[in-house]
Amino acid sequence: MRPQSLEDYWGQKHLVAQGSLLWNMINRDSVVSMIFWGPPGVGKTTLARIIAHQTKSEFINFSAVTSGIKEIREVMAQAEARRKKGNRTIVFVDEIHRFNKAQQDAFLPYVEKGSIVLIGATTENPSFEVNSALLSRCRVFVLKSLEQEDIEGLIRQALFSPKGFGDRTIHISDDFISSIAFFAHGDARLALNTLEMIINNSPDDIDGVHVDESIVRQVMQKRTLLYDKKGDQHYDIISALHKSMRNSDVDACIYWLARMLEGGEDPLYIARRMVRMASEDIGLADSRALEICIAAYQACHFLGMPECSVHLTHAITYLALAPKSNALETAYFAARDDALQTLEQPVPLHICNGETKMMKDLGYGKGYEYSHDYPMHMTDMECLPPSLTGHHYYRPTDQGSESKVAKRMEQITHIKSQLRKERIERENSLKNSEKNNEKK
Repeated sequence: MRPQSLEDYWGQKHLVAQGSLLWNMINRDSVVSMIFWGPPGVGKTTLARIIAHQTKSEFINFSAVTSGIKEIREVMAQAEARRKKGNRTIVFVDEIHRFNKAQQDAFLPYVEKGSIVLIGATTENPSFEVNSALLSRCRVFVLKSLEQEDIEGLIRQALFSPKGFGDRTIHISDDFISSIAFFAHGDARLALNTLEMIINNSPDDIDGVHVDESIVRQVMQKRTLLYDKKGDQHYDIISALHKSMRNSDVDACIYWLARMLEGGEDPLYIARRMVRMASEDIGLADSRALEICIAAYQACHFLGMPECSVHLTHAITYLALAPKSNALETAYFAARDDALQTLEQPVPLHICNGETKMMKDLGYGKGYEYSHDYPMHMTDMECLPPSLTGHHYYRPTDQGSESKVAKRMEQITHIKSQLRKERIERENSLKNSEKNNEKK
């Protein structure tokens, strides 16, 4: 059922509609190297074959799973020979993200010389999976999951086409066609495979094939979850979980958690991310959040799936309901920025350890004030480098327990202010006393 022309091609109207960039490139025979990025079963390989057919080019199909550098060089040599004779070669690389850097680099000189037009197909984000040098020489086209009506049209075409089931009488309701299209979730290959399985396992008599509900239900018992533990779905769904937690949306948190776990995600990965969330988005507003997430991680380690799903639900629900504060993250990033600007500045000598006589002679530890020897167990001693005196990083919010932290910080600031005032008064008194002694 693979289409042979753009007229028979289903979906991707944003790319192949008449007058579009790709449509013009194909019809004017001015195709350049390109990357097709999209989910499985949306027509990446088919589109590459249509381009090769309509532009009268030699088409070579490469699989990144089975091909190595040796095969690449052999094919490139053949393509170079054809170029010298005035013939063009389109090299299609399926799953190009599976090629390593050296294998991808092997295409570069031939793409640059025009020996080949490279068309790569990938389900992964090419920004991360394709070498920047190769990517810069290719135009990226994003393919989308097929719409429900596209899948339904494809199914109907398969039912009546001579290349499909056109030589058989198929009795199937519109509702079943819609169910198959929904089950495929935008994947044309899955839709056709499902249709084939249903028809081949349905009762067949003199009147034709009769598709009934029991067969449809058996074939579509459980849809494969669209989740790639190493791909964009992995990052998109953990992002959705994190943002739902940050927005205190308990139901969304549990839903995205279930999507990850039922898709086969490692529960320890989710638990580690929750440990990060506990300090990044909650922090001292509720310090128990960190303890609970650590406990959930340990429970996942002890039990594994499916038992630990309830522990992760416990933790994510607690995080969602907890008061929120990003004051700790903000504090660290502010301090990091200052640190990067002052890496060359030495530690103030009075808070350095004077381990040897020479170090003590140089002033290491001189003037250090041991807090426990003073009232309130603190002094007004400055611990930042001189250029950063007065810089403040942690600014507590009024959320949860952090409001208590804010009051404690205000108390510390007041105490140190008083101590500083008393120190200045003592120093001034000492200076006046010294001046009087000099006069005498």
